[in-house]
Formats: sequence, structure tokens, C-alpha cells
Amino acid sequence: MPAFLWEQHCCLPMSLSARIADLARYPAGSYLSVNVGYAPQTTADALSMVRLFRAEALVDDRFRLVRRHSDIAESAGALALAFDLEDSGPLGGNLDNVAMFYELGVRSLAATYNHANAAGCGCLDTDDTGLTGYGRDLVRTLNDVGMFVDGSHCSRHSGLDMAELTTVPMIYSHSNFAALWPHPRNITDEQALACARTGGVIGINGVGIFLGHNAESDRAARVAAMARHIEYGADLVGIDHIGIGSDYSFDADDFNAEIRANPQNFSEDYTRFGPLQWVPPEDLLGTGGVPGLDELLAERGFDAADRAKVFGGNFSRVAARVWRD
Repeated sequence: MPAFLWEQHCCLPMSLSARIADLARYPAGSYLSVNVGYAPQTTADALSMVRLFRAEALVDDRFRLVRRHSDIAESAGALALAFDLEDSGPLGGNLDNVAMFYELGVRSLAATYNHANAAGCGCLDTDDTGLTGYGRDLVRTLNDVGMFVDGSHCSRHSGLDMAELTTVPMIYSHSNFAALWPHPRNITDEQALACARTGGVIGINGVGIFLGHNAESDRAARVAAMARHIEYGADLVGIDHIGIGSDYSFDADDFNAEIRANPQNFSEDYTRFGPLQWVPPEDLLGTGGVPGLDELLAERGFDAADRAKVFGGNFSRVAARVWRD
């Protein structure tokens, strides 16, 4: 099991009944970025979620809220906790809200979620015109505030626009490679290379429909597929630009219900493989009865230093450059 895990994106239910105590399934000492909103959420909705999680973390000794990068190293023995937004919709069209969410611990924001919005196009849009003027201003604002520019769920053109505009490393928080599995949510080699040229990192996720292994019984196959995407990415862009963003949902039934309730945010092509299946923390880390990612990467020839980069070092390095103290 790795000494340190940086989990760039995971999801609790989008409900005020959600509890951060569920995150204790991750090993103490990890860094976790937890989603607090995507396309259906208003500014008020996202604020309610982040304030709930902050309040719970403050009274639970297992967690430490992250304000600056140095807080992570100082959280040894606890779970370092920050937040992310998967769409710019929760900003309500007001770029001043980027700074407000930053003050509440949001450290990553994706401009679009699958479909076009005020900021630009999503990965399911067939007419891909990239970022809008507002979306370009959003990238500049994220740079100024010190929040990650995140290309996950965005269109190819939007992602390339982000890489062109950003003055600091951008990320794909939880995206796999279309060259290995041609799902519309996966990114092209062109996007990956452009991200790497900014100094950024691509977080590989463990979602079955994005890996080509979505049957409930495919637990080991999903972890092995993550290893293949990591190997492919390391060969394509270099080991310094690959990380982990598993996209694990702590209530799979809740998230699949979310998809059914909001079909406008998805598509038949997106969900044609059935209800989503994930790699949970136990399988990712090799404590759930299937070979873990660290073991599989070692078998593929990744040495300990390279595995440490993938499991946390790379995202930590770019966070030190992007976040503001």
C-alpha cells in the first residue's frame, strides 16, 4: 500500500444527509478532494454542501481542513480534506464567487459538466466550439485566485483552450484515455499532451464505464484497467504528469439515481453500459481482496519512486505551484 495517497476527486451523496465520516475508509494521512457540486446545483446548494462538510470536519479529529499546501504535510495521522466543483454552474455566473469558494476550501473547478453551459462545451457536445468569453475569463480568474483549472467532463476544444490560456499547471482531475477505451468522457492524446505542457497532471479514475469493465463482478479488472491507463499515460506524457482521481462515489445507488433523475446531464452513449460501478478505496489500495494498484504497477515495472509520484507526489507538486497561501 502506498505511503501517501492524493485522491483528486471523490463523491459523497449530493444530499445534506451525507456524512464525511464515510471518508474514513481512506487511510489516515491521505489528501482527499470531495465534490460539493456539479451542473444541477445552484450557488446556494453548493454552499450548503461545503459548509456541512466543513462543520463536520471541524468536530471530527480524523480530518483536517486544508487551507494552504503546507497543511497537508502537517495533517499526518489525519485525512487532509478539500473540495472541488465539477461545473461552473454553481458560480451562478459571478466570477467573484471563485474567491468565495476558495475561502471555503474549494481547490479545483471544472468549467463544464458533459454539456455546454455559459463557460463552454462539454464532452457530450457534438458541436464543439470550446470556451466562451466567460469561460476564458473563468480560467484567468482561477489562475488569479489559485484554484486548479480542471478539464474533466469538458470537451476536447474546451480542454485545449484551457491549456492555451492558463499560466499555471492545469489538471484533468479524473479522466482516462480515449485511445484505450473510446468513451466520450475520456480524453484524447492531444488533450493529455497539452495538459502536460502546462506542467499539469491527469488523474486516472476507476469508473467502470470509462474503463471498459462495468460488470459488478469486474472488480479486479477495473483496478487492472486503471494500471493500464497509468502505464499508457506515463508512456505518452511522462510519469510526472499522471495521478489518481478515482471518482469513487460513496453511495453508488444514490449516484445512479442522480443520473436517472437528471438525464439532461448525460446521454444514452454515456450510460449505455448500465449502472455505474467503481473502484472503492479498499480495492484501489489492495485491502479489499483483489490486487491493488500499487502491486499491479510494481509488476509493470514502475519503481517505488515512480509509484509515489502517481499516488500523490505529482498532484502535490502542482498544488504547491497553483494554490495560494
